[in-house]
Amino acid sequence: MTAKPVLAGLPLGQLRELLAPYPAFRSVQVHEWIRRGALSFDEMTNLPVSLRAELAEKFELISGGLDSELVDSDGTVKLGIRLFDGAVIETVMLDDGKGRKTACLSTQAGCPIGCVFCKTGMIGFKRNLDSGEIAGQFLRLRRMESGVSHIVIMGMGEPLLNLDELRKALDFFSDPGGLNISKRRVTLSTCGIEKGIIDLTDNGPDIRLALSLTTAREELRRRLMPGSGPLPALKKALLAWQEKRRRRITLEMVLLGGINTGIADAKACADFAAGLDAVINLIPWNRVDIAGSIPTGIFREDFEGSRLRTPPAKETSEFAKALEGLGLKVTRRTGKGLGIAGACGQLGTALAFLPPMF
Repeated sequence: MTAKPVLAGLPLGQLRELLAPYPAFRSVQVHEWIRRGALSFDEMTNLPVSLRAELAEKFELISGGLDSELVDSDGTVKLGIRLFDGAVIETVMLDDGKGRKTACLSTQAGCPIGCVFCKTGMIGFKRNLDSGEIAGQFLRLRRMESGVSHIVIMGMGEPLLNLDELRKALDFFSDPGGLNISKRRVTLSTCGIEKGIIDLTDNGPDIRLALSLTTAREELRRRLMPGSGPLPALKKALLAWQEKRRRRITLEMVLLGGINTGIADAKACADFAAGLDAVINLIPWNRVDIAGSIPTGIFREDFEGSRLRTPPAKETSEFAKALEGLGLKVTRRTGKGLGIAGACGQLGTALAFLPPMF
């Protein structure tokens, strides 16, 4: 998608093909520098200066340039990366405080789903990212923070709408001769694209899966998440995925105070989870400035930015107890990156220039 091919993000075999005019050992050297975190050809000190200059003329080493860098007091890092066409994407590194560092990667510039509680969903959609642009996010985060060991595909965009390019990036991450990250350390979060889940079931990769459920009340969910699929079809697809992959599914619920935290939501969630090996992950809504950005006709009368609210701790606890009382396993996500707008649903502050979808 750029004027020059991007090398970072290619497995060694593909890199060797692209650099075929050069001796094979040069491909190995370039691949090793990428694996070690080099962001420019000038860093490749075991290559002749003339070769570095020649490579820089023909290729890009990594996609885009660093547009912004923010670090929160809780250790969260957020990067804004400006791509060749001016699109800016955001990617986040989360530190759980216990030594585990996770890269949260984006797959699209903007998002076409339009969830009313998500900043990314309200700024519109520009395009899919290519595999190099996905991989480049991880390489930049890892350059800043050593020890990044896990990946969650739950940044900007709907990953199952860009599955082909995501697969290429995951092949790069898992390459035994490269980063060698187990696919079992990768989690993909989707709003629920039935065809994408079926594709993932049939063709892999064998990664972990999370569904952004939010509510299992069909009508309410359509209003909150207008681009998501119908629940019966999603349930069928999830059952098929679980039967083949033998992995637990995470059902994520963004909690909106007074909207999806009642007993009816708990019962609907229990009905949807029946037959699945699932854990419910509760995510109290992280406030974002979305007033005025909700498309006309999409529940505007109830979901203006001033009406959305984070549920108080008591409301969240009571909802968790209701779910547990119905036999569900429940976890709660701790807010990370709130000080830099890097928490769940907050990505996209740098993309205000994107044209609206509606």
